[in-house]
Amino acid sequence: MSDPHPRSIAARIAATGGRTSGFDYLRIGLAVSIVLWHSISTSYGSAFELVIWRGPLGLVMHFVLPMFFALSGFLVAGSLDRCASLISFFALRALRIVPALAVEITLSALVFGPMLSRLPVAAYFAAPEFRAYFLNIVGDIHYLLPGVFAANPLPHTVNAQLWTVPFELQCYAALGALAVVGLVRRRRWLLAFTLLAQALWIAQALKLGDDGSSNGASGPVLVISFLVGLLFHLYRDRIVLARRWFWLSLVGGLALSALPHGAYYLPLPACYLTVWLGLCDPPKRGFIFRGDYSYGLYLFGFPIQQVVASFGPALHHWYLNAAIAVPVGLSVAALSWHLIEKPALAQRRRIPALERRLLALRPRALLPAGLGALASGAAIVASGMIGVLALVDAHERLGLLAILTCLVLAALPLRPAVAAALLQPSGRGGRPVGSFKDRG
Repeated sequence: MSDPHPRSIAARIAATGGRTSGFDYLRIGLAVSIVLWHSISTSYGSAFELVIWRGPLGLVMHFVLPMFFALSGFLVAGSLDRCASLISFFALRALRIVPALAVEITLSALVFGPMLSRLPVAAYFAAPEFRAYFLNIVGDIHYLLPGVFAANPLPHTVNAQLWTVPFELQCYAALGALAVVGLVRRRRWLLAFTLLAQALWIAQALKLGDDGSSNGASGPVLVISFLVGLLFHLYRDRIVLARRWFWLSLVGGLALSALPHGAYYLPLPACYLTVWLGLCDPPKRGFIFRGDYSYGLYLFGFPIQQVVASFGPALHHWYLNAAIAVPVGLSVAALSWHLIEKPALAQRRRIPALERRLLALRPRALLPAGLGALASGAAIVASGMIGVLALVDAHERLGLLAILTCLVLAALPLRPAVAAALLQPSGRGGRPVGSFKDRG
């Protein structure tokens, strides 16, 4: 990385010691805004929510999920830089995502589901929807538990917020594939690839007649936002933080949200807003700085809101729903952090030893250098590129299969030297200059 611009992202990170409170405030603010938004659908139903979405409030809400994913891309890119190999990278991602998700799914299915279902307990546990609900843990999303929330304004939906989980997992898989094919070390190539992926996705959306005005950001918008966050991290020595660019991103993003097809172009302004706000460093106040409660609120908020709505029409008002769900959700999120997420992240100290053992199991070279290594490298690059493009184009199964093929080929290379280059995406361990430090 070249010498950073004096007002660049890298310079700001260095000036603050790689730790600002802005990202903490931003994460919890985005999570609370999602709960506030869902107070509309859980109180009045999806049809009324769509009416509100097409109004002024919807213009603002267009930013929320792209900002969440841009934030994730920016911070996770730093995590990748600090990892010695993709083994530790994926292990850290699993420790951060899976434990709280598994607990939320298990509690919903085994504890609260039988209590809230209209079905007899035996019929509830015998229903195929009950067993299918556990697939949420691995990203195969199911919203229905038998007989649960059947009379709610938004019926038969236990946790609508889970729809983003597969795209988050796909983003991590795509980042791993991009690291394997070397694009994470070649930012100009990654920029070209991201622009190509976005162009292909926009062309596909236009072909299908999707003008981007549906209720919420689509999955490809989230994946592109993640990639733009990754690019902001890679270009942190060149991207300048300026107030005028902040306001231009805000006004331009709002204008794009109001235009047909404008949501397709939101990732760039949403990412600039995210990084600019995240690198602010206001005084740390309140209990939110005792832990990262945003993920817990993101996971548990919607089921809590559905429980509130299940008490009947007297509570079918957005302000009552929000007034109950936000404090209860934050309390549950705090429990999730201190009892589940933080202890799980403490296990990361075991990862280096596991990583060394797994790398030691790497098979020896089976073929000499030359044609065999060239074929292996070509297969890795091709499968990785196909996988990421397929994910961006919303072909989830094809994308994940191609990325899995890419990672397997990288883990079982024909030559140890190739393996070292592919499995160590940053070329070094430790924290690079100008990298932001974050929990997990």
